[in-house]
Amino acid sequence: DVTGHQVGQVNGLGYYQLDDAEFGLPARITATCAMGRRGVVNIEREADLSGRVHDKGILILTGFLASTFAQDKPLSLHASIAFEQSYAMVDGDSASLGELLAILSSLSRVPLRQDVAVTGSLNQRGQVQPVGGVTEKVTGFFRICNDRGLTGTQGALIPRHNISDLHFEEDVCEAVAAGCFHVWPVTDIQEAIEVMTQTAPAEVFGACDATLKRYAEVVRQYSR
Repeated sequence: DVTGHQVGQVNGLGYYQLDDAEFGLPARITATCAMGRRGVVNIEREADLSGRVHDKGILILTGFLASTFAQDKPLSLHASIAFEQSYAMVDGDSASLGELLAILSSLSRVPLRQDVAVTGSLNQRGQVQPVGGVTEKVTGFFRICNDRGLTGTQGALIPRHNISDLHFEEDVCEAVAAGCFHVWPVTDIQEAIEVMTQTAPAEVFGACDATLKRYAEVVRQYSR
């Protein structure tokens, strides 16, 4: 989807190298949440399709969730993350920002923009770190949006530290200059939430916390 809004779904950006060709393609990332104690389940890993660096990224975002929401209650969460219709190995941690956004959306029921694709690595403090192949990633999403017809709201969310790495071809530069396609640089998860939900981060975090408190209470009752 390159228009509209969806709960628990985000367009991630992948970087591919085939011989002498380098290109970027969006991938649909989805998250579902329920009460439980398994934490964040990486479906790609369960299917032996996840590399070590991607596994590390999942563990890091799990650490962020715990430090943010488990200070006054246990983190009673069973969240599943998947790259839909992906049948090859997934590696790298550049999807961790998009994965966290999908989880927060699923918990809060606040929908995410589908006209914006996301790339960025997270640390445990919620800061967005630079990634590789950013020019190819953004260009790949631009090509798809352009083929389907630019709406003027579409674009890509990238780490602020990657701004100097962007080297677009002329048609992408013209679209950005004309305001037909956009690039949003962010430094942390709060800024990413504002762009992707157009909702105050405190409101999204508050809704997530309320859901997790309800999960914790139900799990506590069933554990008696």
